[in-house]
Amino acid sequence: MRILVVTQYFWPENFRINDLASEFCGLDHEVTILTGYPNYPSGMVFPEFKLNPSAFAKFQSANVVRVPVISRGKGGLMLMLNYASFIISATVLGFFRLRGQKFDVIFVFEPSPITVGLPAIFLSYIKRAPLAFWVLDLWPETLEAVGAVRSKYVLKAIGSLVAFIYNRCDLILAQSKSFIPQIRQYCKEEIKVEYFPSWSDATFDYSIVDLAEEVPAAEGVFSIMFAGNIGDAQDFPAILDAAEVVKGNKGIRWLIVGEGRASEWVRSEVIRRGLEHCFLLLGNYPVDRMPSFYKHADALLVSLKAESIFAMTIPGKLQSYLAAGIPILAMLNGEGAEIIRRAGAGISSPAGDGFGLANAVIHMVNMNIDERLEMGRAGLALSEEEFSRGALISKLLSWLDGLCVVEGRHQGRFK
Repeated sequence: MRILVVTQYFWPENFRINDLASEFCGLDHEVTILTGYPNYPSGMVFPEFKLNPSAFAKFQSANVVRVPVISRGKGGLMLMLNYASFIISATVLGFFRLRGQKFDVIFVFEPSPITVGLPAIFLSYIKRAPLAFWVLDLWPETLEAVGAVRSKYVLKAIGSLVAFIYNRCDLILAQSKSFIPQIRQYCKEEIKVEYFPSWSDATFDYSIVDLAEEVPAAEGVFSIMFAGNIGDAQDFPAILDAAEVVKGNKGIRWLIVGEGRASEWVRSEVIRRGLEHCFLLLGNYPVDRMPSFYKHADALLVSLKAESIFAMTIPGKLQSYLAAGIPILAMLNGEGAEIIRRAGAGISSPAGDGFGLANAVIHMVNMNIDERLEMGRAGLALSEEEFSRGALISKLLSWLDGLCVVEGRHQGRFK
């Protein structure tokens, strides 16, 4: 297949679309990536890209077509300009840079914003190619949940935009089963919507990796690791509440690997709450380094705010946590918490309940090593059963193949 991937984020930024593109290439598909200049999560264009852009024009066998964007920077205004600049750049420059090229299918990666669908719709029309759209973040629900948009009129307008995008897709992929009825509210019955969750974005063979040197050695200390985005959705106020409850226990520490829009606030709160000795902010690292960090962890922490939209979400890191074979501490509601409970892969406390999380931490610390090892094994077994990378990508490719433009068999929604 000739696949055009439209994504605002791509390597060297750390997103699961990198892994998917790698799989497409490995299976000998002709892949082209339309994306922006890398600037996530720092908000500034990566220095190594500025120094040598041509070094990032090829990803394995895929051609990477990059269009300029306004960097995310700091604050809501810059973020909106970042989103808008990608729409314009990917539509106008993408059209010119992809002229003369034909594609069998266009695949859109949408962790946020939903607006990544607009240039893809235009290109789907121009190229007469069917459009598949992978929804990892629900708009406008997420915007309302994190307080980014409060006006009911603006939320209604965004809902109309979502309907416009969904109804011009040939296939919509939902990252959780709970997403499907939400998506259905915005699209016509004939639009095909399928459950397509994420998989682990790392391979864990701890026998061949060394402990990450960036993590201070601490013999006999129970290490809780959070890996990923530090943002509003992850509810760090509640995580810090839990850390404050157990900070008197010198045998517990919190290791935070990642960056995000709330990073500076978290740093200041760690100092204000007197947690410097046990709550360590280690910074951001590439996905191929994660096994060396996970090797330090006795438990892996996943959390989302107590909002109905997040109860429908399977956090992106959960599949990697399961595949790591390490017990999971969760502060979640809904589908993500149910997966952990069903597998017996860890201990879950209600979303937003820092005291509940602290109790879960104490409970896990007091468990014997065999009980914790069994939790890790249960998580790994579920990962292999339900979130197998090979099985999921095989299913995706069969769906895409069914959409492909072949001798007039199908011409997408713009036939």
